[in-house]
Amino acid sequence: MLDDTRRLINQLTYHPAGRLELFRRLSLAEQGAVFESISPHVQQSLLLKLKDREIIDLLDQMDLQQAENILPRINNQGRQQKIIRQLKGDIRAKAEYFLRFHPQAALSLLNFNYLFLSAGGTIDEAAAAIDEHYQETGKLPEVLVHDRGQLIGEAPLSALVREDNDSPLRPLVVPVKTVTYQAEIEEIVKSFSAAEHSKVIVLDQDGSVLGLVYSDDALALFADGPASSLYDFAGVAENERPFDSVRQKVSRRYKWLIINLATAFIAAASVSLFKDTLEQLVILAIYMPVVAGMGGNAATQTLAVMVRGIAIGEVRLANGLPVVMKEVGAGFTNGLITGLLVTVVAILWNQDPILGLVIGAAMVFNLVIAGFFGAVVPLVMKQLGKDPATSATIFITTATDVFGFLAFLGLATVMLL
Repeated sequence: MLDDTRRLINQLTYHPAGRLELFRRLSLAEQGAVFESISPHVQQSLLLKLKDREIIDLLDQMDLQQAENILPRINNQGRQQKIIRQLKGDIRAKAEYFLRFHPQAALSLLNFNYLFLSAGGTIDEAAAAIDEHYQETGKLPEVLVHDRGQLIGEAPLSALVREDNDSPLRPLVVPVKTVTYQAEIEEIVKSFSAAEHSKVIVLDQDGSVLGLVYSDDALALFADGPASSLYDFAGVAENERPFDSVRQKVSRRYKWLIINLATAFIAAASVSLFKDTLEQLVILAIYMPVVAGMGGNAATQTLAVMVRGIAIGEVRLANGLPVVMKEVGAGFTNGLITGLLVTVVAILWNQDPILGLVIGAAMVFNLVIAGFFGAVVPLVMKQLGKDPATSATIFITTATDVFGFLAFLGLATVMLL
């Protein structure tokens, strides 16, 4: 492959009549790889004949330092500035599209501090390029390596300093995670998660490097959720403030409270089915808030995880089944742990092993229900075009209360009467 590159360079150098036609027959990646190796005179002759769009596509294959070295060879200042504007516009548009994965993602997240070096070069050549970059920017660059213009990995600086200067670059190349700027949000997020404490290379649609993102910087955006989430989970408007008037506060809250009241009656109705059981076993009333409270807390934990995943595009109804199953599994395991504890408490406190078993089994059942509805309800609400943070809480709490009471009081009726 190295011989092919040398052959192309010779043909472009010593056959000026067919130079432009030969260059245009190459792929964009090959053009970028060959162009940086030909003499400045040959470069200038090609730049004179290539169209503006062709030059922009060519520069797009290079790192910024290479592109900056090429641009002065365009003698026409007006044309040079026009190409720079279009090139910057293309990069900015693609970068902004890529950053759609989070509303707070800024252009500064995309890093251009890298070199794009040929795998056919030596460590000595790489060191010279690194030194030049450092002298110009004051920063040590990431060293990305290509083979005929196609990214094949990176050469870590720690590996470069250990080898002799005349050693080839290729053996030092290690894989690096990549994602195209047009990828689905879910794929982008997965790339960041898989490259924790590392970097992700953002590629253009033609495979050229657009920039790089340090995954920890991107993941920090997801960890720092907006303060509005506190309002969302409480069913309070984001723009509500402590010193708003009573009328404003009431107008923003009463609808949610009415809906909550209606669902509370559903839970009350499920309890009324077992009024005879409660009259005979008044002790059950002591443990009802425990069952309901644990189910509500577990559901809130699941809901918080789901809302975050939905917000960043990581999960949706179409791919949600594995997520639901994992939350159900977590609910079952947590139910066993907390159920065992409450069983021991009931046995020691009330001296009734059967009562302890009933409460423990109800706890397991309710935490499974919490995991299921905590995962399913926000997915369904999102599919229906509703905000899962503000609309899901009421329905999930109702589900855990109703099914939790049915399980607890139903088991008590069967096993204790």
